[in-house]
Amino acid sequence: DIDAYKEFSRDFFDLVVIDECHRGSAAADSAWREILDYFNKATHIGLTATPKETKDVSNIEYFGDPIYTYSLRQGISDGFLAPYKVLRCGLNVDLEGWRPEEGKTDVNGNIVEDREYNTKDFDRNLVIDERTKFIAKRISDYLRGHNRFDKTIVFCVDIEHADRMRQALINENPDLASANPKYVMKITGDDDAGKRELDNFTNPEETYPVVATTSKLMTTGIDAQTCKLIVLDSNINSMTEFKQIIGRGTRINEEYNKYFFTIMDFRNVTRLFADPNFDGDPVMIKVVDPDDEMPSVEEEEKITDDFTDELSGEEIKFEDPEPAYPVTELNENDSPQVREKVYVNGVNVSLLNERVQYVGNDGKLITGSLKDYTKTMIQKKYRSLDDFINKWNKAEQKQILIDELVEQGIIIGNFLDDINKDMDVFDLILHAAYDQPPLSRKERAENVKKRNYFAKYSDKAKKVLEDLLDKYADGGIENIEDLTVLKIYPFNEIGSPSEIISLFGDKEKYLTAVKELESQIYGAAS
Repeated sequence: DIDAYKEFSRDFFDLVVIDECHRGSAAADSAWREILDYFNKATHIGLTATPKETKDVSNIEYFGDPIYTYSLRQGISDGFLAPYKVLRCGLNVDLEGWRPEEGKTDVNGNIVEDREYNTKDFDRNLVIDERTKFIAKRISDYLRGHNRFDKTIVFCVDIEHADRMRQALINENPDLASANPKYVMKITGDDDAGKRELDNFTNPEETYPVVATTSKLMTTGIDAQTCKLIVLDSNINSMTEFKQIIGRGTRINEEYNKYFFTIMDFRNVTRLFADPNFDGDPVMIKVVDPDDEMPSVEEEEKITDDFTDELSGEEIKFEDPEPAYPVTELNENDSPQVREKVYVNGVNVSLLNERVQYVGNDGKLITGSLKDYTKTMIQKKYRSLDDFINKWNKAEQKQILIDELVEQGIIIGNFLDDINKDMDVFDLILHAAYDQPPLSRKERAENVKKRNYFAKYSDKAKKVLEDLLDKYADGGIENIEDLTVLKIYPFNEIGSPSEIISLFGDKEKYLTAVKELESQIYGAAS
């Protein structure tokens, strides 16, 4: 019953709190506004992360100037919102532009117009097949280096772009996509199947969908508590829209180890972080003209880029993309024609540069190398080299400590590739954060063998520990901490897991021997 609120007297409530007040409550003819007018004797408090100030709808006109502002920077500093890092990926065709060679044809055999194309064109009116595939691969590689089941939202130019990106991601992850077709889904306004999965995507208890490609539908109004990766492949110039998109990742969920999120930017959208309006007060626009027809709530949710400063009267306009192709003037009798997208392939697409940015103490993004980033984050977590080594040695399982560092965004998975693929995470931290000379896993294993540490064990027990040490040298510390390693070669030639454990007496003594082996591996640093 839309009039159910009238069962209460007008003076029944002393306080009315309106959450998400950038929606219908700010419109004079909205259903919510009727309720507020009915309880007009109560104090009204509006809460919003994205104040709505358009030519039609004004939060400030109704509620007045904000009485309290809690910034994203403060929320991160206080531990209520997740901090983030930014990976800016500069592709050659984006940074340098792309001009078709003479006689270049599209996939339909038509000559491609000879001019220089850039990010304002890509996926809007010109589609480079290799660009879509490259970005899909970059996203997939990132997830492989972290967790392939981290919830991910990919923001695309339009619905057609979202559909192509979905297929490209499926092609990059055939194993997971074939295991469950909901691994990658397009969630857009026109896709009923995708919209039905939106609740599952936002539900932390549901594994699927994992990756969602979208255009505008997921910019606002969803609570993606466990979203750990936001990919920007859309030209976003609206500060309001940018704030809404970033807000998809800022929720913290301790139960599911969501403390941090990453923004992967292919369109230089994150330049808006440097805009003073990003974390500042809302921009004033116009007061509402009571004679104007008010939009519906659905229309209010659309992004607007036209702003006017009420004090100065000057128009504030976010930069609009220039026409990506020559615009033909139409006569009055001409009907406008929709320009179809041009699809091309056979274009060389590569990564020219990639840089990482992270939130500094002042809440602003700091640009630096992966090594500098890791150093800063490690030194924030551990007071000194001795503090880190002490916590490392006391950890019951080193892999749990490593997983926590990755989950919290302190270690970026691909940093190992930048230093040395054979380096242990322990040495990665010592080298990056404390300028210690790194040792490879093989070097650490050889140092243990030189100490004749295994002499106190029986021949068979000694063989088990030597094989564990070789497993460490080949793949890392996780290979010796997991009991399941005893089921595979070469341990299965020694005996069953229970038989191997009995060589040390019992399970507790076996785990003690593994712990001592770890102490020998890292002993030189302590």
